[in-house]
Amino acid sequence: MTAGQDPRTVRTRGRLRDALLAECAAQPLEKVSVSAVVRRAGVGRATFYLHYEDLQALAVDACAEVVRDAVEAVHAYEGIPDPEAPPSALAQFFTSVTAHAELYRGLLQAGGSGPLAELLHRELRTRSRLERDRAGLRHSQAADSAVAATFTGLFADWLHGLIDAEPDALSRQVWRLLISIHRTFP
Repeated sequence: MTAGQDPRTVRTRGRLRDALLAECAAQPLEKVSVSAVVRRAGVGRATFYLHYEDLQALAVDACAEVVRDAVEAVHAYEGIPDPEAPPSALAQFFTSVTAHAELYRGLLQAGGSGPLAELLHRELRTRSRLERDRAGLRHSQAADSAVAATFTGLFADWLHGLIDAEPDALSRQVWRLLISIHRTFP
């Protein structure tokens, strides 16, 4: 909770996120209704619209944690990254997303588009710039965008079954590509 944020708002948003995730465990996002979410959350429809424009906005908020987890997993290394040794957090991330994969597929289209993709791409691009600054590398908007687009696209395609790889194998492949991008733009 950020400073000055009303605890009731935090609780209500949490209940709505939890309700949406529970509904999506039973059926795809496109079949979930606002009525089902508010009923499960124990709030009124007006309360829902006070906090969210629509179900997609709630879904993106509910999935914000997966974005944070992805960004942290990609950057969970110390020192000079070894292209042959991805951070263990990366494989753990790919393993962990399977619990809500259906929801993520609804927000992250194959190829890396959709509302979750936009958020993931923006956060990865920002973090890439910070990491390049921290490592003393020159700033490269192209490298930052390439890292974000590569991870987002590969993650989306894997979720949609277009890449057949176990989490460990996928993490090694993704890691090598990300490292090669950074080496291309020293």
